Amino acid sequence: MNNIKNNFSIKDLENLSGVKAHTIRIWEKRYNLLEPNRTDTNIRFYSLESLQKLLNITFLYNNGFKISKIAKINDVAIADTVRNLSAKDYADDHAINMFKLAMLNFDKALFLKTYDTLTLHKNFSEIFIEVFIPLMSEIGLLWQTNTITPAQEHFISELIKQKLLVNIEKHQYEEPENKEKTFVLFLPSNEIHDLGLHFLNYKLSKSNYHTVYLGPSVPIVSLKDVLKHYKNVTFISYFTVKPEVENLENYLKEFQEELLLNNNEFWIFGRMIDHINTSKLDKSMKVFHAIQDLDKYI
Repeated sequence: MNNIKNNFSIKDLENLSGVKAHTIRIWEKRYNLLEPNRTDTNIRFYSLESLQKLLNITFLYNNGFKISKIAKINDVAIADTVRNLSAKDYADDHAINMFKLAMLNFDKALFLKTYDTLTLHKNFSEIFIEVFIPLMSEIGLLWQTNTITPAQEHFISELIKQKLLVNIEKHQYEEPENKEKTFVLFLPSNEIHDLGLHFLNYKLSKSNYHTVYLGPSVPIVSLKDVLKHYKNVTFISYFTVKPEVENLENYLKEFQEELLLNNNEFWIFGRMIDHINTSKLDKSMKVFHAIQDLDKYI
């Protein structure tokens, strides 16, 4: 396979597994759990197989297995134990690790197999909230530390988006029960991180609300067109990196003046809300600190 990262530094292993490099070295030395290779200049590097073994070891360790006990199990038995546990009570951590491996290898088949296994135990909302959200949080940190490439991040994000779109479509053939309110979902100018917004669209569609999904990078002036067609509009957006902190107050002020007339509302999600002074917000605006909080209002 092309473009697969096969060699990893000990820092990569730390970032991917959550186990400190110092601890990894102790596990190597004391228990012979990993066998690093070395470059001509004597720098450690690890194979993909070593990474997978470390992820399995970490999974068992985090679920109550002593490292001394794990060290006595051969690689095949470690993998079998992980599979047995993940099929019962501890599926989330294992699934996240498998999705990471799928991302690193651009391995769509592993992604789909892991997802299909999750569907045996969880509905789509549970998969997204309990697995995909923690996964994307970890991926954001992996990207920031140069452990993964933008291509790998885009690969896994697009696969998740495909699952979102399939599940949204299932509910959009149904006639909305609540036609008095329209939810308009969009991202502000230059904002492209749309997975959270797609999930909000899924939740609203599943609850039989009428939604208008506009997607990424929509300027305020373009949102005015929606008001020509619908009354009682609730705008929903997901602020991941935009608007920037220094522009937030002006953005919200302009939004209120231009769009929040005649009982319209604006609901805001995303990490940028931590920079919003909620005491200054108009009553027509609400901030949500978690996607799950939407359930209180629909």
